[in-house]
Parts: sequence; structure tokens; C-alpha cells
Amino acid sequence: MTGAKVNQMVKEPKKRKVPRRKLPRSFKDLTPAKHFNPRTFFQELILKGWFTPRHGQPRRPVFPKLKHGEVAITWIGHASFLIQFTDLNLLIDPNFANWLFLMKRIKRAGLKMKDLPPVDVVLLTHAHYDHFHKPTLRNLPHPKIGIMPRGVGDLAHDLGFSRVIELEHWESFSQGDGSDWKVTFTPSKHWGARTLHDQHRGYGGFVLEHQGRKIYHAGDSAYFHGFEEIGRKLNPEIALLPIGAYHPETFRKVHMGPDQAIQAFKDLRARVLVPMHYGTFKLSFEDLEEPPRWLREIAYEENLTDQIKILDEGVPKVF
Repeated sequence: MTGAKVNQMVKEPKKRKVPRRKLPRSFKDLTPAKHFNPRTFFQELILKGWFTPRHGQPRRPVFPKLKHGEVAITWIGHASFLIQFTDLNLLIDPNFANWLFLMKRIKRAGLKMKDLPPVDVVLLTHAHYDHFHKPTLRNLPHPKIGIMPRGVGDLAHDLGFSRVIELEHWESFSQGDGSDWKVTFTPSKHWGARTLHDQHRGYGGFVLEHQGRKIYHAGDSAYFHGFEEIGRKLNPEIALLPIGAYHPETFRKVHMGPDQAIQAFKDLRARVLVPMHYGTFKLSFEDLEEPPRWLREIAYEENLTDQIKILDEGVPKVF
């Protein structure tokens, strides 16, 4: 991996103050938005999922033959994507699990792991179990490089990566071996803890630059004005934005609904919005089919229909 380097786009970020740890006073304190009591959590997010039939079938993907400058994006489901160029295959937040502990996957992954092409790079936006899924990562055909936020690398060193890169916000990792791709880690409004007192792990999104294209994956995020800064500094063309897990209203402290995703899309000044983070796991109280329906409605009202690309799981789309 000669020629690889990490660089910063801006001056060294200020050290973050680590808050003193406090014992939770109730179940609500286990989530940063203080969403719900144990009974509501179990009934709405666990029990209803158990009684919802799992649907969807993995497809045998037909990966397109690309020209230089073309990018193929395949939505695997939830926040998982395969990004392909002529000379680069990259996975973002891969998760092929049918269960996350007691939480049932309602819609199957769009393709099977065995049908993936050779993977060069894996981007991991944060350490939450639905985004950083160790069994999936361990069973991938050993990708060369894993890129993730600072404080997350210790979770990845036994998962088969040849190299683990940790980035702070606005840091970039570039590969200068002739492929000339670059990944920049961007801020988000979420949280990164994997366990209760796990407050040292970073979280965010990524902008991938390659062959003149720029693709932004927001990770998990509530709406915040940082999207304007990302758009101004990095000018992404294609924005993969979350649209699910927004009801009840307190969930919007850490997630976006379709209305806020549209606003984030405008702030970014991107050309294409690809929605994600809906329809796979029941993480909130809205119907699983509601986010894309509402997104289409808003896009129609705001004359953005042609810029919204809702992908079918397992079907590559060339941009």
C-alpha cells in the first residue's frame, strides 16, 4: 500500500472534552434522546418486529461494466452500500445480519455476502451494532483497508483488515498508488457509544472522491447546520442520506425524517439524493413503508422528483 497518506483539510481540531460518566437513573438514560421506557421499547421495537414476517429476497447481482468516471451504487439495505468504480470496490457500513440481539431484520439483505466482488476498502461510520456489525465484517473476503472514526479501531483489529485507519473530523486518507482515491471523514449529529460508558468513540460520515466523482454517506445523523459546511468544503455530487427512525419527535435528536433529509440535501447542494436507513430494522415507531412515501411526496411538492433516486436492494445503479 505504498503512497497511502493521512492529511488534514483544516487546522488541527480542538481536543474534545470528555464528560464525566454518570450512572443512568432510568432506562431512558441509556439513549441520548431519552426516548422511551422499557415496556414501550419492547412492545414497539422488539415484539412487533417478532410478529412481522420477514420479506424480501437476496438478488443475484448483475454488476455493470463501468467506464472511467462512472460509479455503480448498490444498496444492500439499512445503511449498507457497495460502491464500485472501474478499479475500486468499497463497502460502507456492511450489515448482513438477520438479527441484532433480540431485534429482527424485517427485510432481507439485497444480496448475499458470497456474491460480493473483491472488496478493497470498508468505511465504518460509527460503532453502533447496526452499522459496525462484527460478524459481517469478520466474514467478508478480507478487505485491505478499514477506515473508521478515532476510537473505533480497537474493535476492528481482529476482523481481517490488513490495515485499520482512524480519522478525526475533516481528516482525509488518500491512496496514491495510481488509483488516486480519497476519503474524508465528516461531522454528524449523533453519538458513537457501543456500550453504556463508551464515550471515547467518534462518529460521522464520509465523502469519497475518485475519478472526478464525489459520494457522501452521512452515517447516522440528525439534521444540523454542519451539512452546509460539508457542502461548502467538499461539494458532494451524490448524497446518501438517512430518512428513517424519526418518530416520536424525540428521535429527531439523533435521526432525520424525509423532510429534514430534503433540507440537508439542499444544504449540501448535491445533485442526487439516495435515501437509506429505513425499511430494514424497526428502530422507531413510524411504519416501515412511511419514510419513502413521505420522501416522494415532499420531492414532488418541491419539484425535486428527478433528483431523488430510491434504490431497490441488491440492484446496482450506475451514475
